[in-house]
Amino acid sequence: MELMSLRKMDLFAKYRRTALCFLLPIFIFVTCFLTLEAKLPDLTPAKTQHKIKEIMAGHATKKELTPELVKRILQNFISDLDPAKTYFIESDIQIWQEPSDELVQKVLGELHVGTYTVFEDIFNAMAKAIIQRRALENEIDLKNLPKGVRAKEFKDLKWTHSKQELLDRLIRIRALQTETASKLNEELVEISLKRIAKRQLKYEEEILTTDQVQRQRRILSDVLKACASSLDSHTNYLTPDEASQFLIGVQQRLLGIGAQLRDDLNGFTVTKLIEGGPAALSKDLKVKDRIIAVNGEPVVGMDIVDAVDLIRGEEGTLVTLTVIRMIGDEKDKKEETLKVNLKRAAVVLKETRYDTNYIPYGDGVIAYLRLHSFYQDPDTSSTEDISNALKKLKDDHVVKGVILDLRFNTGGILAQAVNLTGLFITKGVVVSIKDEMGQIQHLREIDPTTLWDGPLFVLINRVSASASEIVAQALQDYGRAIVIGDDRSFGKGSFQTFTLGATHANEPINPEGEYKVTRGRYYTVSGKTPQLVGVHSDIVVPGPLSEAEIGEQFSKFPLENDKIPPSYDDDLADIPLLHRDRIRILYKYNMQKQLHTYDGFLQVLKANSAARIANNKNYQHMLQEIKKEDEEAVEEEHPENYGRTDLQLNEAYEVMRDLLYLQKK
Repeated sequence: MELMSLRKMDLFAKYRRTALCFLLPIFIFVTCFLTLEAKLPDLTPAKTQHKIKEIMAGHATKKELTPELVKRILQNFISDLDPAKTYFIESDIQIWQEPSDELVQKVLGELHVGTYTVFEDIFNAMAKAIIQRRALENEIDLKNLPKGVRAKEFKDLKWTHSKQELLDRLIRIRALQTETASKLNEELVEISLKRIAKRQLKYEEEILTTDQVQRQRRILSDVLKACASSLDSHTNYLTPDEASQFLIGVQQRLLGIGAQLRDDLNGFTVTKLIEGGPAALSKDLKVKDRIIAVNGEPVVGMDIVDAVDLIRGEEGTLVTLTVIRMIGDEKDKKEETLKVNLKRAAVVLKETRYDTNYIPYGDGVIAYLRLHSFYQDPDTSSTEDISNALKKLKDDHVVKGVILDLRFNTGGILAQAVNLTGLFITKGVVVSIKDEMGQIQHLREIDPTTLWDGPLFVLINRVSASASEIVAQALQDYGRAIVIGDDRSFGKGSFQTFTLGATHANEPINPEGEYKVTRGRYYTVSGKTPQLVGVHSDIVVPGPLSEAEIGEQFSKFPLENDKIPPSYDDDLADIPLLHRDRIRILYKYNMQKQLHTYDGFLQVLKANSAARIANNKNYQHMLQEIKKEDEEAVEEEHPENYGRTDLQLNEAYEVMRDLLYLQKK
């Protein structure tokens, strides 16, 4: 019981919120993959003012509004309205982009009392810009669009200075869209362009609405977003729909039917059935079925988000889908209209949770464990799943070494990073947190046993972030693992708390919206934080993103790097004095020592790896490609493309083979 209290006396007990190490809520999965245009939250000026105060009270460094923050807020508000810089001309917004001291003080005063007239003025300007853009688009000659427009032209755009310059930009964007769509099946080109136009029209109509309640809620929602993101890049206000999506990313589960949909304008086509979901289990719904109605309500022409809302619902309830299915052979195909009844249920997104594999080595295997995020729901967690997978590999094979792949893993629940690290170390500090009050709390592994104490690699790339960096750096600090992969990880060393409990099922979301706020930095046992600098690989094995400008250092308003004293010799200073001596007796036995197991092998491993890469023509071709100025080929790389062509992973296996050989020798 005393040891259990050690884990409870941490940040979570203090804040009673879910602590998160998330880069972004990257999994946008409803009953399909899509980018959500969230429904508007139930906000009033007074509620908005209260939320701004709440967010600032909890932030690590920014405690009150300042003129500098007001400038950021104005810029964020404008950028959120026109992120692609395709509506405003610079002169339309210059008064707010470069505000006078008088205007800054006016906005500061309004934010303190809960009035938002300046933001209403910007919103009105956006409405005018929409009308202006529509007029310009009528001038585009669709038959004579320029050729060879590349996506990199639209990176780091500045505001245009004239209508003609804006028209030129719109023409080149339309040319890029058309050329990209033309790479699809020819009959899909028109559908693809219509989808783009449909999303644009929906967005514009939301701005132009004459419904004053909806208009005010939109402005207030955007004000909250602008204020939150002005503090740092990971503090965010989330509308109820966005909060729901965020939880799906944390838990990797949702309530629905488990189908991926595509808007084909004449209905929503099923493109994939999720393993274990109601749709896959029933076998009544098929891939390529086109949904045209939900519970008798037509969905053709409806926005995909609204259609998904109809499909989703409480667990155990029935939903009736009217679908059109092509039947017959190639020569005699015809459409058939069917009704499919499905019972909604929890859908676990297994394929976005983890993967396991192995390759032979001698009389055993090298085990491979890939974790896509640090998740937890009422039934399971990332640690439990990885633990069970590794146990099964050990039961079925003689495991010689383990590769833990955290590439593209952008984080998740902080406690899961601690628990996962605990599979590979005995007792000791895994991560320390310094909060907004400057207080340091240690999160510890207290189980003296390990699941695996043999050769261990942690594979990272420049997208490995947050909880991934905790695991990689903690295992590196203790000398338990060799970190291998890109030269560095993402560099997110801050932690956030979320106003909604992410580990509980069916917790209601606040109709006013939720928020996550940066409370401080985290540090592993060495006292280092990866904030801005990332975790550095012991053996650099470059991958497709190794030249990409990705990382916290490229984000807006990042926290600075920092350090605290190391915690290898844990003095339990953060534990109340009353409990400290009693806990020390049990806790101090079998502490994880700082190991030097791999030190004597690193130089040989590095040299061997460098030589293999230099002599591998495929690898050299890949390295040449990613160094080109045209990054578009690199942007297409994604975890799903990995496998037989995963040169980075293949080389990690080779390095592990070298290590096992050297250790045996």
